[in-house]
Amino acid sequence: MKKGRLEAFSDGVIAIIITIMVLELHVPHGDEWQDLAPLLPKFLSYVLSFILVGIYWNNHHHMLAACQRVNGAILWSNLNLLFWLSLMPFGTAWMGESHFAKWPVVLYGGILIMNGVAYTILCRLLIKEAGEGSPIAIALGRDWKGQASIAIYTLAIVLAFVNPLLAFGLYIAVAMLWLIPDRRIERNVAEGDYKE
Repeated sequence: MKKGRLEAFSDGVIAIIITIMVLELHVPHGDEWQDLAPLLPKFLSYVLSFILVGIYWNNHHHMLAACQRVNGAILWSNLNLLFWLSLMPFGTAWMGESHFAKWPVVLYGGILIMNGVAYTILCRLLIKEAGEGSPIAIALGRDWKGQASIAIYTLAIVLAFVNPLLAFGLYIAVAMLWLIPDRRIERNVAEGDYKE
């Protein structure tokens, strides 16, 4: 199967996810700067989630640019990723509303872990469909950042029971890790020279 419908559907769902998240930011009742202060936890949660969803969208786009075709298992795996991404607005809203209380921060970490696992499954299925020597397999390599992210999220969940803000800090650290671009896919697809 061609990948066009998968890309279009995924882009649409991700756009809706971002829209739902921003709708949780309600206008304050006052007209002074200090009236914004109670919104700060919600805003910080939103910014982190926006960045994380954007990172998934960016990597999803590059990953699909490196593949030629998809199959039924890939379609279901992509839906699995979109399902976990669609829970981001709920986790974001609860964490911000609770001012980073323990259980909302733990739930948010669980959602992040499941997003990471779903993304890894999708990567593996795309590589399986294309073959181990394919451009996508070469470009994705060992995916050390994906494995490290899941490990850090797990550590953050444990830390949330001690100090939820430390856990939130680790969630930010993972986002920063992914903001450093991995140009392998972009470079290899653009050049047609599929070197690792």
